Amino acid sequence: MKINETQRIGGVNPYQKQNEQRAGGMGRKRQTDEVQISAEAQEMLSYSRASNAELSKRIEDLKESVRTGSYHVDSGKIAEKIWPFIK
Repeated sequence: MKINETQRIGGVNPYQKQNEQRAGGMGRKRQTDEVQISAEAQEMLSYSRASNAELSKRIEDLKESVRTGSYHVDSGKIAEKIWPFIK
């Protein structure tokens, strides 16, 4: 196998131009991203955290009742929820 024009390999490098642009742009200051959260969003977040604590307590109570065997499933309520899908 014979390889001709070995100098041509540098001309095919598609990344060389990108590297040169990056090297030239090093003198510029990098831009930083900034996020601002509105007062309404902060209020919603605090409400979510409060309700999350209540939800966690409810889940722990349910786990405990299942563990002890005192959890009762009302079959009538389940049937009411399933009935519209069966129709």
